Amino acid sequence: MAEHLLFLTGKLAEKQLRNILEKMQPDFTYTVHQLGIKVAALMTADMIARRLQDTFGADRIIVPGRCRGDLDALSKDLGLPVVRGPEELKDLPQYFGKAAQKPDLSRYNVKIFAEIVDAPNVTVDEVLKRAQYYKSVGADVIDIGCLPSTDFPHMEDIIHTLKQAGFTVSIDSLEADDLLRGGKAGADYMLSLHESTLWIADEVAATPILIPEKHEDLASLDRAIEIMQAKNRDFIVDPILDPLHFGFTDSVVRYHTVRKKHPTIEMMMGVGNITELTHADTAGMNALLLGMCSELNINSILATQVSKHACRAVKEADLARRIMYAAKQQDTLPKHIDAGLMALHEVSPFPYSYEEIKDLAGQIKDPNYRVQISSEGIHIFNRDGLYSAVDPFELYPKLKVETDGGHAFYLGVELARAEIAWQLGKRFTQDQSLTWGCATDQLEQTVDLHTFKPVGTTLKKST
Repeated sequence: MAEHLLFLTGKLAEKQLRNILEKMQPDFTYTVHQLGIKVAALMTADMIARRLQDTFGADRIIVPGRCRGDLDALSKDLGLPVVRGPEELKDLPQYFGKAAQKPDLSRYNVKIFAEIVDAPNVTVDEVLKRAQYYKSVGADVIDIGCLPSTDFPHMEDIIHTLKQAGFTVSIDSLEADDLLRGGKAGADYMLSLHESTLWIADEVAATPILIPEKHEDLASLDRAIEIMQAKNRDFIVDPILDPLHFGFTDSVVRYHTVRKKHPTIEMMMGVGNITELTHADTAGMNALLLGMCSELNINSILATQVSKHACRAVKEADLARRIMYAAKQQDTLPKHIDAGLMALHEVSPFPYSYEEIKDLAGQIKDPNYRVQISSEGIHIFNRDGLYSAVDPFELYPKLKVETDGGHAFYLGVELARAEIAWQLGKRFTQDQSLTWGCATDQLEQTVDLHTFKPVGTTLKKST
């Protein structure tokens, strides 16, 4: 028997909700109930509890996405599940399409080594603080980056402190003494050994990451692999990813060559040479690089956050590895899995056309302004009219808020957000901050449409 859903809505959205449901031809039956309020976004759990007298035989109740309040308590009181739908009605078909197949982002198979660079110049306490941060954004291994020809008297203290705190640790140097000391101090991994320094692996238990003896020398890497396999020792291979215009494409070919020749060995990719050394947004770079790792079964990456533009590289890599794992498991493209890497753009930025906004504006009978955007620009309307522009300053003379500073300030904030969203191609929802994916942690604030005052502020964590 098909599930019966009860959709709760307001006067202004009722017609559009019915039209969308009719066009969807869903595999469930439904009832649309207008709760006696004008704006559906103002609905609260307490209001539903007071006003809803009949559940119309529903198995589940769908309320507007911006409905505030404790829905768990409401579900308990009503004796059936009450859940939030999408924030925009136009997303209803997608909402129900996703409901049947929610990707599992709890799983991944790529370890993130997060490097604390220039560690000889960093105190033990500061290293521990950075390690805790890196772990909180997804790092699996804390990499201690040494400096050439630089004393590192507190290396052992750093490694002991991190190990006691429960961290997995790698020591990162090309100098044999650093690697030997780090391995003896309890480091779990050593970056990096090559054919001439493999003897260090005989002295310590740390798992070595192998690199070519000389840059691009895959023959030496093959010999190092053979030696480690003969000793039945664990190891990871890194053919070295080069920066753009300094051998990037050739280095990608090297990774492919090594994987074809050695189908089962563990491999690492140092993604920092791209994210750090390219002035472009790092979220897209991480998506592409982790996609390459997924295709080539590269199960470790070395990530850094040195350049200011790469300040969330580890967090982005964490989400990227989860998205790519889910896509690979589902044998699908990495689309419609999670929007956290789309900081600047949206899949569907303009859910409503100008004509639809114009139709809605014609139904408004109160003086409160609504702000929406379409592909054509910014639109603001109330009972007195609909005004459109691409520059918010053109709208101010028409709004008649010169004597109401609070209202003018509120509209200025909302129109500025609308302009940014329109320019970038992002979703704009009145009274809510723009979303920036995993690029930031941001405050999510709800505003009362009648008083224009905040009624709740929470820290909204990205995925």
